[in-house]
Amino acid sequence: MSSPHGSWPSPFSAASVAASSPRIDGARFVGSEIWWGESVPAEKGRVTVRSSSGAEMLPAPWSARSRVHEYGGGAWTADSTGILYFVDAGDQRVHRLVAGAEPVPLTPAGPSHGGLRVQDGRLLAVREDLSAAPHTRAIVEIPIDGSAAEDASGIRVIVEGDGFFAHPALSPDGGRVAWITWNRGRMPWEASQLRIAQSDGSDVHEIPTRAALQPEWLSETELMFADDPDDRWGLHRIELDGVSPVGAPRALSPTDADTGYGLWVLGNRWYRPLADGRIVAVRTNGRDEVVLISPDGAARPIDIPADGHVSIDDVDGSRVLLSGSGSGVTAGLWCIDVDSGATVAVRGGEPVDAEWMPRAVPIEVDGRHGVVHAFAYPPANPDATAPADELPPYVVLVHGGPTAHVTGAASAANAFYTSRGIGVLDVNYGGSTGYGRAYRERLDRRWGVVDVDDVIAAAQGLADAGLADPSRIAIRGGSAGGWTVLSALVRGGAFAAGISRYGVADLRMLVAETHDFEASYIDGLVGPLPEYEHIYVERSPLTHADRIGVPVLLLQGGEDRVVPPSQSEAIRDALAARGVNHEYVLYPAEGHGFRSADTIIDALERELIFLGRVFGFEPTL
Repeated sequence: MSSPHGSWPSPFSAASVAASSPRIDGARFVGSEIWWGESVPAEKGRVTVRSSSGAEMLPAPWSARSRVHEYGGGAWTADSTGILYFVDAGDQRVHRLVAGAEPVPLTPAGPSHGGLRVQDGRLLAVREDLSAAPHTRAIVEIPIDGSAAEDASGIRVIVEGDGFFAHPALSPDGGRVAWITWNRGRMPWEASQLRIAQSDGSDVHEIPTRAALQPEWLSETELMFADDPDDRWGLHRIELDGVSPVGAPRALSPTDADTGYGLWVLGNRWYRPLADGRIVAVRTNGRDEVVLISPDGAARPIDIPADGHVSIDDVDGSRVLLSGSGSGVTAGLWCIDVDSGATVAVRGGEPVDAEWMPRAVPIEVDGRHGVVHAFAYPPANPDATAPADELPPYVVLVHGGPTAHVTGAASAANAFYTSRGIGVLDVNYGGSTGYGRAYRERLDRRWGVVDVDDVIAAAQGLADAGLADPSRIAIRGGSAGGWTVLSALVRGGAFAAGISRYGVADLRMLVAETHDFEASYIDGLVGPLPEYEHIYVERSPLTHADRIGVPVLLLQGGEDRVVPPSQSEAIRDALAARGVNHEYVLYPAEGHGFRSADTIIDALERELIFLGRVFGFEPTL
């Protein structure tokens, strides 16, 4: 069947996208079972905990979600006996849940908790208290008997301050604890420190690091962690005498790839030690690879379906739980035996139909600041073709962060477009992770310049290659990606339409309104105030909204505390004052990122209708 690009009939409805691949939130071996966290879009994004036995371990209305650092993470864990510990999304208290009973609170009301870790019957967490200035955070040990549920004095504070903390880890004998910390004014991928102390918080020692991640104890006298003293995050070991370092850290199996990522959430794990001394680790160079590293540093790849945003969630003997996405499978959770090679898809992970969802093509284009990496998803529909003389429209996707990255994973959300004859180009602009520190630092002091140049270069490269209709290229992004969308529209010339989801419009407004974790982020991306205020004004899309001359769709969560609605509404008002074609949609109950199935469906359908109206095709919903 021949019909114009954008109007092809598709089996990918917005509802099917909302109900597609599970969003896995950590996994654990629990006795003979496997437990995992999973978001339920049909229940407004509630995060439950499920078991391989088919049981739901965290029933409604409870939801395991942390708000520490706003992005949360590590909101649940479990011990080997099947006791569940979780942070409830509603009150941010830690609870204990025994099967067949009601959850019992373990912490008082008020502070938020996240990064839960239970070891040998001891429960550690990151605590954040925003009730008074200065805001404080701490690593704490929480009594599991409920004795501190109403009295915080019963909670042991290991370390506390107005900086940030992550990844607490007890030594095998329980006498010492290691953690990651960074100061206000820096982001953890810029500079973070590894510290070790007695488990009561005394005798603190700092290990010299550049941007440390995830300490794990290999033995009583050896600690492992990830760091990037050169250009790439890699694994390092250090010998200890008690809490004192003996010598300098030693790199294990260095390579031109990253074992690590921007520390946005508290639950990520990029490697795990096995009991026999081997290490299972993720290595990222655009896409992910999982390797098995022997104690002498020799590494061999492990054949797994996932190659994007892989997390090494837990280990048991030679078995490993990995969650992530894949270029040929849906997102999911797998149990891998690293010795036998046996692979079981525990949840999700189904192979995709290559006729409807072909693998993304990695591309590189030369930009003004160096090579630009991206993944192209060309239109694909086995039942439809376009007229021979018609080039497809494209949507250029801009990820958030901006310190984040995309991996070319199979995606029902992308297939929603490609199956209808609309291509997708997912860009890892300068500043993205996954290509080393130098690529990441390309954005330093040049946010709103390098990212815009790079997405324009990627779009132009696609058009120059004769793969896209240059007059029908749209740009779409959320959060920091929304900033790049609006900045690119201000620049003009490259994009015929823009879709901004909770995008940043004004830098001074962002600094005044955003949350603690990112309060100083803009210092590195643009420059510190007040001396750089003129740059804040000059680069903000709101300053130059009069230069936007193409249609714009603005989508915003009403409960967004990272990029509040005032940002989208300021752009809306500026466009309305000039009569620019635009639409503004507020989803009152959504925060930063859309979780409810109803919102996901409505937003996707609005985007498709918007593109059809702008690019002149009749979409099928």
